[in-house]
Formats: sequence, C-alpha cells, structure tokens
Amino acid sequence: MNPVPEEIRAAARRALALPGPALLAECEETFFTAGGPGGQHRNKTESGVRLAHPATGTVVTATERRSQAQNRGEALVRLRERLAALARRPKPRRPTKPTRGSKERRLSEKRHRGERKASRRDLE
Repeated sequence: MNPVPEEIRAAARRALALPGPALLAECEETFFTAGGPGGQHRNKTESGVRLAHPATGTVVTATERRSQAQNRGEALVRLRERLAALARRPKPRRPTKPTRGSKERRLSEKRHRGERKASRRDLE
C-alpha cells in the first residue's frame, strides 16, 4: 500500500470535521441508472449515487436502494469511512530482535525434532 501524502491526509481530516450537508456540498454528486434487482423503478430511474471528493481524490458509489435519497445517505456514510481511513496515520514500525530466550527455545526445538528424525532413521 502506498503511503498517503500529508496534504491529502490533512484534507481528509478537515473534511471529516464538516457536518453532512457541508461535506455533501464539497463533493461532486452524480446520479446514474443503478440496474439490478428492484424492478422497473430501479432500472428506469437514476437512483444510483456517485460522490467524488476532489480534495482527496476519493470516489464512492451506492446503488443498493431504489431511492436516490437513501443511496445518497449510504454514499455519504461510505465517504466518511474512506476519509477516516485516509486520515489515519499508521503507527511507525520499529524492527526488533528476537530475545535470547526465544532463540534458545527455537533452536532447542529444532534440535529435538532433528534427534527424533535421526532416531527414526536408526530403526530402519
């Protein structure tokens, strides 16, 4: 996974702080024919919602419901989830060495396994 640039992370944090209508106003909203199960109502009306947040380059869609308003709400929830993931700063990983005790346990287990196999060889 590519590291997220700091300006995008900051834009995501700023967008998360906005209330729903303000976040929706900041997005480019497009409607499209959803298709799939739901009958003629779903197949003929533009009930699918696509939200694009230009500041972060995030795009989400919602097509599950027959209602455009319900799909808009679901798309907004998904956008918030995606922005939260973008805004999260991953914890830095620090390399660690195995402890002396764990090395000794691992080597003794290997030695024990090898001895067990060697004893099987002697029986043949």
